[in-house]
Amino acid sequence: MSRPANQDKGLMTRINCRHCRHYFITWEPRLPHGCRLMGFKSQYLPYVQVFRISGQNCQSFARK
Repeated sequence: MSRPANQDKGLMTRINCRHCRHYFITWEPRLPHGCRLMGFKSQYLPYVQVFRISGQNCQSFARK
């Protein structure tokens, strides 16, 4: 049985972090995006940063 393409390692699923309850705007010009649940600020949207670090899609998305 095969897995859906977005579950395969190495394929990033696009997530709209702005619709997530954990996303916040930092108002810091160099690090404008943040994730409260994971406790970080980033130059990129959090889902991109999570994928870059772990190689997996964000598992913490929770719609507002």
